[in-house]
Amino acid sequence: MPAVIASLLIALAVAGCNTAPPEPIRGSLTYGRIIHYPAPPGYTVKHEFPDRFGYRTYERYVVQPDGTLKLISRRTGSDYWHFPRTKW
Repeated sequence: MPAVIASLLIALAVAGCNTAPPEPIRGSLTYGRIIHYPAPPGYTVKHEFPDRFGYRTYERYVVQPDGTLKLISRRTGSDYWHFPRTKW
């Protein structure tokens, strides 16, 4: 019986996974437009920008066979570790 419950919990956890790619937000390269990138298909492009709350947002795109960019991942983090570079 515990094996049945464990397998049901695992099935529910896997079913709850979101496999859809993220939607572009304001500041994304593909927000409201189509970008053609001069690189071979499969090439990944990194982009970072501050979101509307001031957090650093990191996005990764992949170049499609027609040259357009497809957003494949996004992560957001605090900006506290980016200190201005100063000369001592």
